[in-house]
Amino acid sequence: MSAIPYCDDVLDSSVPVVQLVDVAKRLGVAITRVQQMLRERQLLALKRNRVPVVPEAFFDDEGNILKGVPGLIAVLHDGGFEDEEILEWMFREDDSLPGGCPIAAMRTHSAREVMRRAQALAF
Repeated sequence: MSAIPYCDDVLDSSVPVVQLVDVAKRLGVAITRVQQMLRERQLLALKRNRVPVVPEAFFDDEGNILKGVPGLIAVLHDGGFEDEEILEWMFREDDSLPGGCPIAAMRTHSAREVMRRAQALAF
């Protein structure tokens, strides 16, 4: 069994995060399913104070995984980005996008533009 990929704390400490047990509760799944989702890179986690956490921005208002996040992660990963680089890119400030960064723009009608930019970067 491969290890679950956890990034070091690559995001600013002001970025809200959710512990894995709370991710499982939100999604209504077992913690082992969350760990599988991390191995399959449907989600990315980082460690904050040595505790694995997932960025809050990866979830919609109903607590589900935000539409497009697994695909965005896959595009960037397939294009050669490491998990840390993906997280950094998703939260990097970009005034040309609504919300100011790619992950915030994924909540708007600009999600296609974010995917297009990710594809252009990755290939």
